[in-house]
Amino acid sequence: MRVLLVGAGGVGNAITRIAARRSFFDHMVVADYDLARAESAVAALAPDHRFSAERIDASDEAAVAALLRRENCDVLLNATDPRFVMPLFQAALSAGANYLDMAMSLSRPHPERPHELCGVKLGDSQFERAEDWEKAGALALVGIGVEPGLSDVFARHAADELFDEIEEIGIRDGANLTVDGYDFAPSFSIWTTIEECLNPPVVWEADRGWFTTAPFSEPEVFDFPEGIGPVECVNVEHEEVLLVPRWVEARRVTFKYGLGEDFIRTLQTLHLVGLDRTDPVPVPAADGSGTVQVSPRDVVAACLPDPATLGERMHGKTCAGTWVKGTKDGRPREVYLYHVVDNQWSMREYGSQAVVWQTAINPVVALELLASGTWSGSGILGPEALPARPFLDLLTEYGSPWGMREQ
Repeated sequence: MRVLLVGAGGVGNAITRIAARRSFFDHMVVADYDLARAESAVAALAPDHRFSAERIDASDEAAVAALLRRENCDVLLNATDPRFVMPLFQAALSAGANYLDMAMSLSRPHPERPHELCGVKLGDSQFERAEDWEKAGALALVGIGVEPGLSDVFARHAADELFDEIEEIGIRDGANLTVDGYDFAPSFSIWTTIEECLNPPVVWEADRGWFTTAPFSEPEVFDFPEGIGPVECVNVEHEEVLLVPRWVEARRVTFKYGLGEDFIRTLQTLHLVGLDRTDPVPVPAADGSGTVQVSPRDVVAACLPDPATLGERMHGKTCAGTWVKGTKDGRPREVYLYHVVDNQWSMREYGSQAVVWQTAINPVVALELLASGTWSGSGILGPEALPARPFLDLLTEYGSPWGMREQ
């Protein structure tokens, strides 16, 4: 297997460090808009000659397709933010390569009733091309990070082995991470964090389909395992709600994130003053020569520390998991399937902070399953469309076991 990895940021770096310990692939091209960043990621793995660095503009579909062909890559792994999903997704199809991502094409709220009705949903732009992927005999495995990704695998596992009927599937994410020296330092891309937290959250109900609510709605306190403890979680827009109902039968699907009051208040303030906007606004040039066009959200991202650099200052654990309620053998059952990563462990073992490492391990596991033929398919599939047990077994083999708690 030859892989084109696009994006050498925190998650991309962690992907290379995890993959370097495995033998299932022949070569991985690490490509980034900043060539020095890609070269640094490759140099850190020396003398592993299976890795090489290239410069690429992820928004340039033709250039990405040309790179895939030139390097004879079988698969494109997208480790960029969601703005670049569609050009990379389409470049892979054009070049006849398979495709994996960890976040799906962007949504747009309903223009008149954003907190009741869906507008353009996450992934809609990709699923519109499903027939093209099927005709090409190629696979687009979408949402295969940790959330979405491992959380979806947990949903499939619950349906296959733990329940006869499922009433509700709820993704619940919480942490007790702190960052020394910062009052506000997101552990993941602030661009993506703003997108998913300030957009109207989507909920699925079998008798209603997909609908939206107000941001940060339906707060609940969820008790997370392995010492993290109770965390207040709120509704957030996330891909699992759009993916799970396509392949797993349940009466309700939700996603709730443990953000905390201070984090929510900061995001609400950014929204209030327009700093969450992505469309460029004119700003006077520093030399007085006129104006330059600047995206407010890009300014926010530039003012905050790079999440990939926070590992040495970060303490605590992060937990991603799937809570499932239903019946088994005629009796009520409720479980929480989860994956916990301790930041001190991930820094010591891989030099990557916990949140980006937890995201990165899952696409590497998926690539290995595809390389072996254990996972296969064509068209556009979510992780829950494929057998869960091989994934969970291989994740454990990687040295990062998952857990299950009866509620």
